[in-house]
Amino acid sequence: MHQRQDRPPVAGKSGEPGAGCSMVFFDGACPLCRREIAHYRRRRGAEGLVWIDIAQEDARLADFGLVRATAMARFHVLDRNGQWQTGAWGFAELWSRLPAYRWLARLLRGLRLLPLLDCAYTAFARWRLQRRCGTGTYDSQGH
Repeated sequence: MHQRQDRPPVAGKSGEPGAGCSMVFFDGACPLCRREIAHYRRRRGAEGLVWIDIAQEDARLADFGLVRATAMARFHVLDRNGQWQTGAWGFAELWSRLPAYRWLARLLRGLRLLPLLDCAYTAFARWRLQRRCGTGTYDSQGH
């Protein structure tokens, strides 16, 4: 089963960066997330992705049908087909675009391990949000 959000596909706007390529939404205010994303951004293939720091570009979320609390709760990637991939499926989408990690995405998809990994990711994401925000939710003021 492929993890997709219930939101409809998002078509890239013509002339907008990201139309036809995957877009990675990440929390740049989280030190752990920032380090991990910095690592991926240094990899070959990263230049073909659009990176959106939700801590800095909050206003852009509405363009993609996301609200801040949803974006903060799980890792989101908008794939090249305009479909949302979240959690472990989001990481698999990201990894499939980076040659150094492509093997990992194929392995996890081929062995059908993404649902199991997503359960572990969901527990981690809840912990991260609780630690980051204190309440387990994230309001518009960043609390």
